[in-house]
Amino acid sequence: MTRVLIVDDTKFMRDKIREILETENFQVAGEAGNGKDAVLFYQKLRPDLVIMDITMPVKNGIEALKEMIEIDPKVKVIMCTAMRQQRIVVEAIEAGAKDFIVKPFEEAKVLEAIRLVLGNA
Repeated sequence: MTRVLIVDDTKFMRDKIREILETENFQVAGEAGNGKDAVLFYQKLRPDLVIMDITMPVKNGIEALKEMIEIDPKVKVIMCTAMRQQRIVVEAIEAGAKDFIVKPFEEAKVLEAIRLVLGNA
């Protein structure tokens, strides 16, 4: 079963992602509300996939992504952003994100990104 770490500073968004994942029988390995905790949880839990917001307190998603890549260069991260700014998306992809989804997101788009990143497309 694919284990996923959900990272978003808003509990509502974490709950929404959890709901989508659980309908497709993915296992939620853990949840974090900021980038600093995300890195710690990634180190401890070693999930198969991370779905992470870009804009968060303490440490943003791009900084956390870079640290995760230092820990594991093969980490698979899908970034979430509410901003439709191309610059932010390009920066996330250049930093090593495998894909991105734009909030508010549709269940089908989230699942499509997950399958693409995991190689189950």
